[in-house]
Parts: sequence; C-alpha cells; structure tokens
Amino acid sequence: MAENFAHISELFSFDNSKGNIVIGTDEAGRGPAAGGVFASAVCFVSPSSELIEQLLILNDSKKLSKKKRESLFELIKTSTINSTVCIEVDEIERLNILNASLKAMNLACSGVISKLKNKFDEEYVKKNSIVLVDGNKLIKEFPYPQKYVIKGDSKSASIAAASILAKVSRDRYMDELDKEFPEYGWSKNAGYLTKSHIQSIDKYGLCKYHRPSFLQKHFAKQEQLSLF
Repeated sequence: MAENFAHISELFSFDNSKGNIVIGTDEAGRGPAAGGVFASAVCFVSPSSELIEQLLILNDSKKLSKKKRESLFELIKTSTINSTVCIEVDEIERLNILNASLKAMNLACSGVISKLKNKFDEEYVKKNSIVLVDGNKLIKEFPYPQKYVIKGDSKSASIAAASILAKVSRDRYMDELDKEFPEYGWSKNAGYLTKSHIQSIDKYGLCKYHRPSFLQKHFAKQEQLSLF
C-alpha cells in the first residue's frame, strides 16, 4: 500500500510540475496487423485526495491485469475530462501508422480542449494548458503547447490514465470485431501477429479489418518459399 501511495504521488507530482492544466495522451494499437489505432486524452481537474486514493494502482496499462484496467476505466471516465478516438484501417493504410496515431492523439486532445473551454474561460485554457505526449514524437499541427515524455505512462498520472482508456477501449472494440470474424482469434490476440493469427491469415486470407501494409513481409516470405 505504501509503495502504491508513493507511486501515485509521484505520478501526480510530475503532472503538477508541468502546468495548471495538464492533458496526457497515449495510444493503443500501433503494433497489431488488424483493427484501428486508438488514442485517449485525459485531464485531471483538481483531483481530490479521495480520487487519488481510489487510483492507487494507476500505472502504465501494460503493467496492469485486464481486471485492474477494467476497474480503473470507469473511474477515469467519470472523474476526468477525457476523449477517446479511433482511426480505422483505411486511414492507417493511407497515412501510415505513425501519422494515424498522431492524428488520433490530435483529435483526442482537441476533444479535451473543447470540453475544458466549456468549463473555463477560453483565454485561461489557452494560456495554461500543456499536453504531455507519451513517446518521443510531438503531435503535428496542434496549436497548444506540448511536450513528449518517453515512457510517460509510468511517469505521468494523466498519460497513465489515457493509456488505460485507450487500451480498454481498443480491447472492447477488438472483441466486437472478433464476433464478426471469429476465425482470427482477435479477442485473445487483439490483432497482433501471433502464430495462430498468422496461421489463420494463411488459411482464410485477409479481411477488411486487416492492415495489408503490416503483412507485406509475411506474404513476400510466403512467395519466396513457394518458388522452391
């Protein structure tokens, strides 16, 4: 418990040191070969000590069990100003995955900014907001101050919260796609190229939710093998 309290204190102290209105953003789904890429943005507005205590297990979503992510998801959704966006496969193929991820972050952060303007004076929001972007890239064509934070989901409360919203939202989305195409096992592999997923692709081919550009190397290898 003491260790969790120290960690959550560090997460919020990090955000508090960056500005008055801190928006954290993170993505989920850059690596899979199927499904859209999600991004979430989260702003804690004057979090109470009670809320911080409820968030003791907050961490990078990848370090939490599915059960813990789910338990935090609703709390974050209802206790913060937040936005979640999905960029679908056709746009990923058109833009490439990096640009699609940054676009999703742009839209999610813009959604939070818009909600903040309904709560605070627009000029105050403009002067006091900063976006913390997980990773080592900044959001393109974004009109507000921003700073990238490498491994930000283990340093910043708002980025960690955004990572949970994005991850849980995408997992639920992949569960729905799995109902339409159960042969690929997406409810278990979330679209990542596991051995069984690749075997299913070889057996059934691609469907409309696959990212063809992510499978070029695999099909090139298969074509080479067929020559022998």
